[in-house]
Amino acid sequence: MTTSRSTPSRGGTAGAARGRSAAREPRPAYQCDACGHQPPKWVGRCPECGEWGAVVESTVTGPTVSGRVVSSRMPTEPARPIATISAAPARARPTGVSELDRVLGGGLVPGAVVLLAGEPGVGKSTLLLDVAQQWAVGAGSPSLVVSGEESVSQVRLRAERMGTLHDQLYLAAENDLASVLGHLDAVKPGLLVLDSVQTISTTGTEGVPGGVTQVRAVTAALVSVAKERGIATVLVGHVTKDGQVAGPRVLEHLVDVVLHFEGDKHSSLRLVRGVKNRFGAADEVGCFEMHEGGISSLADPSGLFLTRYAEPVPGTCVTVAMEGRRALVTEVQALIGATVAGSPRRTVSGLDSARLAMVLAVLQRRTERLTLHDREVFAATVGGIRVVEPAADLAVALAVASGGLNLAIAPHLVAIGEVGLTGEVRRVGAVPRRLAEAARLGFKVALVPTGCGPASTGAGPEHMRVTEVTDVRSALHHAARASAE
Repeated sequence: MTTSRSTPSRGGTAGAARGRSAAREPRPAYQCDACGHQPPKWVGRCPECGEWGAVVESTVTGPTVSGRVVSSRMPTEPARPIATISAAPARARPTGVSELDRVLGGGLVPGAVVLLAGEPGVGKSTLLLDVAQQWAVGAGSPSLVVSGEESVSQVRLRAERMGTLHDQLYLAAENDLASVLGHLDAVKPGLLVLDSVQTISTTGTEGVPGGVTQVRAVTAALVSVAKERGIATVLVGHVTKDGQVAGPRVLEHLVDVVLHFEGDKHSSLRLVRGVKNRFGAADEVGCFEMHEGGISSLADPSGLFLTRYAEPVPGTCVTVAMEGRRALVTEVQALIGATVAGSPRRTVSGLDSARLAMVLAVLQRRTERLTLHDREVFAATVGGIRVVEPAADLAVALAVASGGLNLAIAPHLVAIGEVGLTGEVRRVGAVPRRLAEAARLGFKVALVPTGCGPASTGAGPEHMRVTEVTDVRSALHHAARASAE
């Protein structure tokens, strides 16, 4: 008798393997709680952002749909021709703070989510408390400020100092997302200010408050609620040591507008710079001034960056810097110290140290009377503004030359242009706008690169003599002649 043994088919073996794969336990994975990077194994330091102790274990499961076609379903709202859709619900509503409206493109759009990031103590809470009060006064709907870092009494003291008390301005101190949503149901505000998003957590998501997972979940929920109810929402965000928005990069993709609040603690000047804006230009800049009573808009900040002298002083020159689309007349100062042995100091404040070093090398090489290799050089801007664009190179060169030769430059002269390594003066952008701003403030003489003057562009400011210069040497010659007039 012959006994036959049954052999499992290949299809049965494959089916069993798939069954075992489907029943496999969730595999451990690791994720950085600071930047969201997922290394293949646990490490003490994140290879992406460099944070120590930020890599934690998480659990990920395999895909729930594999090789199956997802069936279609009826949409909640049918698609319509674009011409039949009204744009009125998306019109921006002014906040009452003119400089912020400039950056936002006219105001806050109902349902839009704005992320305002800045360093600690720069004035984010102060600015947004003023915005909330202005909204409560003029928008006809309540505004709600939810603080996760301060108590309502602390916010009340700041509001009393600023004079921002209004019956339609509501305050709450919460750290739980569900409680924040409960306040939205009770108050039904038109504006929500959340200070800050890193302090809010939700119980349905793993991770610590401020971690990547929590921040992503909280932001996604708030964006969904804002779109559904038409609530203009402003989220305050923290920044890293490098000045970038803290949290995962997806945070900036979720929101509609990203703003950076910048300023020096030793200066009253504050700048709100647009980085992303779905409703307007992304390169606008708003200027504010911090004072004891709060913060106020600066519609004409150029006067902050100039010094009025009774007589011309060597070592100064005026340029026009572009902050976004705004032209700001800025004074550059330079002081040439004594001759020292070894390596002399090169100290800057508000300028790019690398560009100053390049300008000094060009002046040393391309002029005959300046000797700078063994002398200390100090260069700075006035008023706390930071100018790093190449268009300020010519003004820096003239200020250094003026200080080194002890020859004062005419106070009514502005210099605009980038300096190359061969000493040539290169063209820069927005020269007509820069000249118009300088002429408005009363400057009479301007030195610009070749091809940027009225002879080339066909238009120029009235009552201003615009001279095109080809290199640093000719710029020094024309500056000396203007000073002698």
